[in-house]
Amino acid sequence: MVEVVNTVNKDTKPAAQKQAHDQSDTGKMYAARRKVYPKSVSGKFRRMKSIIAFIALAVFFITPWLRWDRGPGMPDQAVLIDLAHRRFYIFWIEIWPQEFYYVAALLIMAGIGLFILTAMFGRAWCGYGCWQTVWTDLFMHVDRLIEGDRNAQMRLDKAPWTAQKIAKRVIKYAIWAIIAYGTSLTFTLYFADAPTLVKQIFTGQAPSVAYSTIAIMGTITLVFAGFMREQVCIYMCPWPRIQGAMVDEDTLMVTYNDWRGEPRGSKRDHKKHPEISYGDCIDCGLCHAVCPTGIDIRDGQQLACITCALCIDACDSVMEKIGKPHGLISYSNLSTYNDHTTGKDVNFTWRSFIRPRTLVYLTVWTLIATALFLHLTFRDRLQINIVHDRNPLYTQLSNGELRNGYTVRLLNMQLEPRIFRIRISGLPGAKMTINGIDKPPAEVFEVPVAGNKARALKIYVTADPDKLKPDENELTFSIEALGKDGSVAEKTQKTTVFAVPRK
Repeated sequence: MVEVVNTVNKDTKPAAQKQAHDQSDTGKMYAARRKVYPKSVSGKFRRMKSIIAFIALAVFFITPWLRWDRGPGMPDQAVLIDLAHRRFYIFWIEIWPQEFYYVAALLIMAGIGLFILTAMFGRAWCGYGCWQTVWTDLFMHVDRLIEGDRNAQMRLDKAPWTAQKIAKRVIKYAIWAIIAYGTSLTFTLYFADAPTLVKQIFTGQAPSVAYSTIAIMGTITLVFAGFMREQVCIYMCPWPRIQGAMVDEDTLMVTYNDWRGEPRGSKRDHKKHPEISYGDCIDCGLCHAVCPTGIDIRDGQQLACITCALCIDACDSVMEKIGKPHGLISYSNLSTYNDHTTGKDVNFTWRSFIRPRTLVYLTVWTLIATALFLHLTFRDRLQINIVHDRNPLYTQLSNGELRNGYTVRLLNMQLEPRIFRIRISGLPGAKMTINGIDKPPAEVFEVPVAGNKARALKIYVTADPDKLKPDENELTFSIEALGKDGSVAEKTQKTTVFAVPRK
């Protein structure tokens, strides 16, 4: 049974109590947003956050411009979601519509990866990798560049409207708009050839859907990252609620170690009450000032905490100044925390978060990744799809033979044109003819198929009813892809039904 520890300081009201108090004062059921002014901070977690954000932004904005040679007649954009031709290109990988299960597998892997990360490190994805976090952090950097840090921004908001204030706001909002609509423009480039689409957009020749996508996505980015910010994380995103099922007493989370910090008191309190044995927390409030969602980590674990660990950097800098060791706020788990509070020996190792639960997640993730890689590596580059005619199911010819019609679709998934050899088997003496190919009925036909194309064939198969079973008979179409030397490079087959009259 997990021990529940109360980390709320008696002198500090939790955020929920403050909000309820505000609502009771105003008589309203909804408390208006209190704007958050995060203070800049330096430290290892801030550096890590900046590096991850830079990589994420660079990958997003650069990827549509990367080229990949796929041969003549093929798009050379490295990553392209080609909706017009229903293809998905990722460097050397080409995914056809019927292979969408590869995309589904990637999404499943991403979901399981998120489970692994959350089970081990709490909401680390929210604090470092989430797009809302990355873009909001970028917009906050713009705020500090134009208006200054936390205190300067607060003073500017309270100041009357002057020419200087208007100029700063205009510049800030203009940069916001450039980033937001630049983001939405880049998003559209994943769905068409980037240089061509950019030229079309700026010359007014792009499809209307491109302009509407840029307008909608740009506005969403501007509103979410510029104005709503932490409200998206707290009220709109479902993950803070879901992650409650992913964490346990061994999950690492940003924690205020009140066993070390309480009772908290400023330097003035230390001098005024020397009889009190104060903790290491001097109640400077810097941990609260740097939080991008505006919470006080000393109030305990909260829904709004995105585990960015900026409060750790802020607190460690204060501890250095007052000559105290780091770690008053640190990454910890409930098991270690309880050991401290109960006086037990603390033995925190990597085994605290590499445990059966995370190992199961890792095993499942690895199995899916391995299966996906092997299937992509060794998948057939030809496919066949057969549809039996429904009306009529069969036709009896004047010579007494039965004929069934089929639509056979051959898919050549290689870039160069190939010859496909079609063979039927399973029916004694059966022959086939193919519309558009002037050749007598035979068991074998050779059909050319262009590179990276599909070819639909209308095939009629005839057989002697005296040699068939009274019920349905099985007919097998075998497809062999021939190499340049005439050898069989690949082959596949599919079995269908040959319909006969019921007796």
